Amino acid sequence: MAFSVNWHTLLDALDNLPEDATLITPLSHDRFRIDDVQEQRVIIIFEDTAEKRPLQRDQFETLYRRITDEPSGFELDRLPPDADPYPAVLSLHPRFEIDEDAGVITETDGPTSTQLLDADPDTEQRSEPDLDVYADSLLLVDALERHDVTTLSEMETDALVNLYTLLSDVQRNANDLRQDVAGVLLNRLHHDRPVSGPFGSVQRTTRRNRSLKDEDEVLAKLEVEGIDRERVTGIDRSKVDDALEVTDLSETDVYDIEESEYVRKADVDEEVKETRLQGLKEQLAATEGEEAEELRQEIEDLEGRIDELTSFRTGAEVHE
Repeated sequence: MAFSVNWHTLLDALDNLPEDATLITPLSHDRFRIDDVQEQRVIIIFEDTAEKRPLQRDQFETLYRRITDEPSGFELDRLPPDADPYPAVLSLHPRFEIDEDAGVITETDGPTSTQLLDADPDTEQRSEPDLDVYADSLLLVDALERHDVTTLSEMETDALVNLYTLLSDVQRNANDLRQDVAGVLLNRLHHDRPVSGPFGSVQRTTRRNRSLKDEDEVLAKLEVEGIDRERVTGIDRSKVDDALEVTDLSETDVYDIEESEYVRKADVDEEVKETRLQGLKEQLAATEGEEAEELRQEIEDLEGRIDELTSFRTGAEVHE
């Protein structure tokens, strides 16, 4: 099928979108809306930055050709820089679909999904996630608002105990959740290419861990190379490294090397974080009526749960 036919099918789909429809890019997960649909280009606007960007028809055609040339789909990490919105828009075409887990966009004859976010207003209603870190974080925010932590030495002991407990719980639970998030991210990051979000970016990184092989095996190989046993026996790893410098042995001859992949923080956009934080503060400050009372009651209930766990009671109190 000629690209012109597919192009006009895509334009029709874009014309039928609701004005507030939001799409999300498959790699950086930036949110954007369609601002204007023209014969030769599509104008998009990013929600976080209000930046407008034209997406040209000829670039859509190039992407279309690459997808149709790849039976198993076009790999998204082969996209040029800043080309992330193109597959997101193309996914609105009824024959093209993005598989984020596999990192590809494919052409299919069956029903397809899109990068269009659910516009159902019910999805925007506030709900409480069933996560320990969420409950502890609410309590921590409440504690930080009620106490002047810039003068810790002037705080009461019981307030310091509660604050320390909450900080410890948030750190532990947040790290558990961070590891879970990292495990999912590893399946979506490709070829050490950084992926950005509103608050920062991450990238896939390889960590090398070395451990010495069996002692007798290491000593035997070094002796063959003229290194006396006494030179490395009972000393630290740096001495073995020094011996490697003057021999033809490689690291793998004396070390068992394991590589593990992990996600590390590559950058932080403090300005975006501060803007988002200010918005949350203003939102909470503007909360009134029944919703505000429910939020306060929720915080008090959660605080009571923690207080029961952290308060000290005498043996007489326990038995009363």
